[in-house]
Amino acid sequence: MSEFVQTHVANGTGFILLDRPKALNSLSLDMVRALTAALQQWRDDTNVAAVVIRSSSGKALCAGGDIRFFHEAGHATPRGGSALLEDFFTEEYALNHLIHFYPKPYIALMDGVVMGGGMGIAQGGPQTGVRIVTSRTKMAMPEVNIGLFPDVGGSHFLSHAPGRLGAYLGLTGVTVGAADALYLQLADHFVPEAELPALASLVDATPGHELRAAIASFSKPLRNGAGASELEAQRALIDRHFAGATVGAIMDSLRGDDAPFAQQALKLMEQRSPLMMCVTLEMLRRGASLDLAECLRMERNLVRRNFEHGEVLEGVRALVIDKDNQPKWNPPTLAEVSPAMVERFFEPAWPAWAHPLRHLA
Repeated sequence: MSEFVQTHVANGTGFILLDRPKALNSLSLDMVRALTAALQQWRDDTNVAAVVIRSSSGKALCAGGDIRFFHEAGHATPRGGSALLEDFFTEEYALNHLIHFYPKPYIALMDGVVMGGGMGIAQGGPQTGVRIVTSRTKMAMPEVNIGLFPDVGGSHFLSHAPGRLGAYLGLTGVTVGAADALYLQLADHFVPEAELPALASLVDATPGHELRAAIASFSKPLRNGAGASELEAQRALIDRHFAGATVGAIMDSLRGDDAPFAQQALKLMEQRSPLMMCVTLEMLRRGASLDLAECLRMERNLVRRNFEHGEVLEGVRALVIDKDNQPKWNPPTLAEVSPAMVERFFEPAWPAWAHPLRHLA
């Protein structure tokens, strides 16, 4: 178990508290295992009617995976990472699958930073998931910024976002707030910061079997407080530019648009890994026709290929370890990314019968 994951049951609800504030609740392997153990234990427990996951800090629900660990483990055995690294992604993606298909209301308070792996533990399934954003929510899938790709089911939930918004989020890694999260259909309810104490009291006092309905009733009159969605305002522009067949075509389209929003998107993409933007675009196109289990298996394969290549190791070095903000992407330019390089990431790393996520249904 993990010292950073606290669990208890009260009033018919299983409570999970993430308590690693100095690291913005970045997920370690022990934390993934603690979350999985609690959810598996409560799944068939008749005394638990709902689950609530929240943070001990208003700064973040979860900022993602522990990327310092990725860097250390990846360098220990560069051809794909250490056994612990392999275990981390296999078990994290299995946890994402467990959460998506959880049979009881799974309520995530997405207060503060919710990025990468944080999205994976917040995106409950369409039947039971309850996703609450606040005035402090900062949501993103920023993996291309460190030479990775939007994983933890991102190939599924981004590819099913309205229009071309998923491609926009995945290729730019941009951070959005509560109003945009609601418009993206990646959140269900909005609660302003001033109402969070009242929400906490409601959650603690309401029996688990009534919790989902109680939260919906509490938050309904507050929804308009989230404000207007910039993504909704820019939807036509995003759909037009991000409909390009290739990353190059998307960026060329953005270059031809003087609108500040378009130029900001272009500026962000110019800083990202050219190779991983191309892999991300292809992943989202494939993910649109796959179910969640298939998406997670595809992403698990992509992770193995990424660490073999080393792009994420360089991205983490530049942005987190050395902090020179000068990643040496391989290849360095979009023009040098060939279709064969992209296709290599999708070549099976295991036969189907040996895939580490073969049992996901």
